Amino acid sequence: MRTLLLFPLLTLLSATNIPAAPQAGTRFEGKFSNGLKGNTLSFVLAPDGKTIRDFTFKGYWRCDGKLEMLGAAGPTKGTFAVSNGTIAGRICEPPNGGATAWCFDLGGKIVGKTASGRFRMNINALRCDSYELQWEATAVGPAAK
Repeated sequence: MRTLLLFPLLTLLSATNIPAAPQAGTRFEGKFSNGLKGNTLSFVLAPDGKTIRDFTFKGYWRCDGKLEMLGAAGPTKGTFAVSNGTIAGRICEPPNGGATAWCFDLGGKIVGKTASGRFRMNINALRCDSYELQWEATAVGPAAK
């Protein structure tokens, strides 16, 4: 009899020790109000609201005076900080790359399911620059895991 009662209890205890899968965060997608028509951005806000990861810019920028299309550009490592809904950060790759580093500056504000701000990316040595772009984005659902 004890065995019959003990087995369901052990099963219940072991099931409660399984860690839950981490939340995916919220995916935002948006566009720019200045710059070239059709430029877009996307990013993932962490579930705790403290970081942005997977930032992607799709659109045009200028390199050595020529207009170039980027299919998907963004930092491959690192996150942008978010504090009380305010986004502020700069990521350069490589971090100490000097004039050849690809740098991403992101700033803005997240309020509920909307966000807006500014973005700029550049590579000084190649004279590549998106210049400062103004963006707006909305939450489109959970991020893909």
